[in-house]
Amino acid sequence: MTFGLAPSATASTSRPLIPAGASDRLARMLAPAQWAAAGIPLLRDPREVVTALHALHRPTASTAVVAVLDRDERVCASASFARGTASADGWVHRNALLAQLRRVVPHDLRRRSPTRTAVLLHCRDGEGRWTEEDGAWMWGLRDACTLHGLRCGAYITLTDAGWQVLGEDRSGRRPRVGPASSAQVDEDSWELPAARGTVRAG
Repeated sequence: MTFGLAPSATASTSRPLIPAGASDRLARMLAPAQWAAAGIPLLRDPREVVTALHALHRPTASTAVVAVLDRDERVCASASFARGTASADGWVHRNALLAQLRRVVPHDLRRRSPTRTAVLLHCRDGEGRWTEEDGAWMWGLRDACTLHGLRCGAYITLTDAGWQVLGEDRSGRRPRVGPASSAQVDEDSWELPAARGTVRAG
């Protein structure tokens, strides 16, 4: 037999119910202020990076493109993939990004400090301003970079209005995202010959 006080009706209705796992999910998300405080390095020429990735992958609104930049901020490897179902859990995005990074570049975990930088081009409908899903992608990018020995770089949204580097006041009208295709987006990867001795696509 157990004894205890049953919760009152007023107590149960005055407190908001938090779904199971919601606090963990919120912990795997970065707000713009947190992203800015993380010391993410600024791109010297974000337009050049966005233009290069757009030319390589021709992304639609259902695509994400993760790219690795060398010391001179040239794209040395990149991968585009279907974003899948919208999610505000950074863990989901971290795993997706890590899988793509492992496809295109070896890890740099043996180095004392990262020499290459990973950036993410998140292509979607709507406005370019921050959403909870963006916060989850930011968390995922930062964590994937840590696990792969890379420096975490810029997070860029690409919509039909143009591109925007979140956390910075830099944007442009071109290039823009292409219309979402009804067909499933194929995974596509690209790398310089110096990266692994081959160039792959498709």
